[in-house]
Amino acid sequence: MDSTQFNHPRHAENVLLALWAKYFPYWPFFLLLLVLSVTATWFYLQKTAPLYEATATLLIKDEKKGIDDSRMIESLNLLSTKKIVENEIEVLASRSLMEEVATNLKLYAPVFQKSKWRDKSAYSSSPIKIEVMDPATISIEDNPRVFFSFDADSQVVIIDKTGFPLNQWIKTPYGVLKFTHASRQAPGKTVQLYFSLTNLKKVVMGLTPRLDAIPSSKLSTVIDLKLKDEDPLLAEDILNQLILAYNRAAVNDKNALAQNTLSFVQERLDYVGHHLDSIEHKIQQYKANKGAVDIGSQGKLFLENVSVNDRKVGDVNMQLAVLGQIEKYVLSKDNNGGIVPSTLGASDPLLTSLINKLYEAELEKEKLRKTTGENSPLMVGLTDQIEKIKPSILENIHTQRKSLEASKTDLISTNNAYTSLLQSIPQKERDLVEISRQQNIENSIYSFLLQKREEAALSNSSTVADNRIIDKAQSSLGPVSPNKRFFYLVAMMGALGLGVAAIAAKELFSRNILYRSEIENFTAVPIIAEIGFDKSKEALVIRDGVTSVTAEQFRRLRASLGFVGIGNTKKKILVTSTIPGDGKSFIAANLGLSLALAGKKVVLVEADLHYPSLSKKLGAKEEKGLSDYLSGDYPPAGIVRKTSINNNLFLIPAGALPNNPSELLMNGKMETLLQYLDSNYDFVLVDTAPVGAISDAYTLSPLCDATLYIIRHEHTPKTAVERLDRNNQVNGLKNTALIFNGVRTRGFGKDSFGNNYKYTHKREKTS
Repeated sequence: MDSTQFNHPRHAENVLLALWAKYFPYWPFFLLLLVLSVTATWFYLQKTAPLYEATATLLIKDEKKGIDDSRMIESLNLLSTKKIVENEIEVLASRSLMEEVATNLKLYAPVFQKSKWRDKSAYSSSPIKIEVMDPATISIEDNPRVFFSFDADSQVVIIDKTGFPLNQWIKTPYGVLKFTHASRQAPGKTVQLYFSLTNLKKVVMGLTPRLDAIPSSKLSTVIDLKLKDEDPLLAEDILNQLILAYNRAAVNDKNALAQNTLSFVQERLDYVGHHLDSIEHKIQQYKANKGAVDIGSQGKLFLENVSVNDRKVGDVNMQLAVLGQIEKYVLSKDNNGGIVPSTLGASDPLLTSLINKLYEAELEKEKLRKTTGENSPLMVGLTDQIEKIKPSILENIHTQRKSLEASKTDLISTNNAYTSLLQSIPQKERDLVEISRQQNIENSIYSFLLQKREEAALSNSSTVADNRIIDKAQSSLGPVSPNKRFFYLVAMMGALGLGVAAIAAKELFSRNILYRSEIENFTAVPIIAEIGFDKSKEALVIRDGVTSVTAEQFRRLRASLGFVGIGNTKKKILVTSTIPGDGKSFIAANLGLSLALAGKKVVLVEADLHYPSLSKKLGAKEEKGLSDYLSGDYPPAGIVRKTSINNNLFLIPAGALPNNPSELLMNGKMETLLQYLDSNYDFVLVDTAPVGAISDAYTLSPLCDATLYIIRHEHTPKTAVERLDRNNQVNGLKNTALIFNGVRTRGFGKDSFGNNYKYTHKREKTS
């Protein structure tokens, strides 16, 4: 029967049951991994400090999201600037603010409490704080731990048996330090405290990533601040100090803006005041020298008209001067965020709006320069915005200047017309009117500057931060990290995953056959039996009355011989394998004994003339055998030996090992011998050499009715089974069937053979 005639229908398997059957036999290995992983996790949690999370909430005035002051506050705070939430988040997370926080809280000299598993932060329990005169001098390298104790009675800090008083700068081996009282209750005397000086940059680099500043929602201007630390009080203090530092920075920016404004206005006031004093002195001198006391009615009328025009000319000159200052400011390549003069004199609201936008953009750029690089997207965006605003300002200045110059020309021509009327006024009166006109111009300018100075001073005195603290920092009641349940769950899942990976890798990288499914995937030749591994290591495992698992499997194999056509008319069975050690002689001996126990007359032919082992398994003596028959004149009946195991079991031993066994098997006598045996015995089992290196099986297979090909668990190479179908197409073995031999239970199971993953016997059906 051709092996290609057999089909193997695949039955759907329950995945969970399959996985359970595959890995449960290794439960001691998984248990060991679980114990190790849970123990390692316990040690890790003992060495890891629990972290508390402090949260605070801050409200920001965002120009895009509609948070405005009341009109009264807005009228007083003329220099206030609206902010963008995203930019303020970057400012809050800046290194400069965090460095200020670290300096104020003296985080460069943390105090710790020595403990068994890990050293704990003593920020909230230490009675002493350590301050360094110049924190920048602290080395970047790790400094040693300095153990100390505090004598509450004498108020002295003791280091290496040396006492140091409080609240004094003292030169120590660790630098110039000051010990201050922390207003906390001192821990017990058995507690060991120490401090270690840390470079301020390293402190800031450690704090910055731990801060989370995120908007509470897309539409709100509320920022949620979060920070984790093993000491809940320290986490609260850091957030509160950060908010204070942020408010101080905002107020300082506003104060700088107000001071720039006051400085500019005062400079202009001094200049105008000097000119006004000189004009008044000139009037006094003129009246004293010329005797001009009163002006005629015509001169008064002229003076009134000219004064109006002169004030207009003065306003025009003032605006031209301011436009010049603005143009100089815009064209300057190094703007420092000072106040723009246009906000004090320009009458065009569009220009004022553009100047305010320019100032706010440059102020934002100056803030971001402290926290981000020049090539960051925010800096590049602000630079582009500034470069787009400046041309609009310059164009507006050019338009206003042309308009003001035209107005000035008209006013001057009008004044010239009035001047011609002065010819009829006495020279003294005309000179006095001219001087008075200059005095009126300077007076109007001086009054205007005084008003602006008061507005700037009022803005400076009413400066407040552009945010409101909704909730001060408050820490969580319990630790938020590490999550012990999560860690233990990950440890257990990791142990299971590691166990699965180890078992899968071991089986994946095995070069030998492990599963029946692998055989079925590699070849279409049917498997008619599985023989389990026998730990007794006895050659014969089946005996009369024995009911072991292996004995029952051989009885099942005996019943399956009909599957390959073996019966009353077809009796000759060839037994072979791939390589030595697959158990072909073991299968042949026990199968023959199983048939003999069933009352069948069975003869075993030891046809492996290279490395015979069948006679030894049956306990037969070395006598004349097959090689003597093939090379001499012995009759077939003369080489058949009766075994002492069973009266129905006979043996033809190999005999003396020849030099040319393959040629002897091809001399024609083997066919005669098999015909004789076929006519005198119920079954003939031929044990031949493995086909992996020797061709004897291909010589004998055509003379037999069926071939039993032995594949041994964890011994037969996968490549040999893969080539089985290809070899059968060229020089096939006749009516081949497979026996899966030496199947071991998986894992650490003892009595689960036949129920383990991939080892369950499957029925085969003929097509």
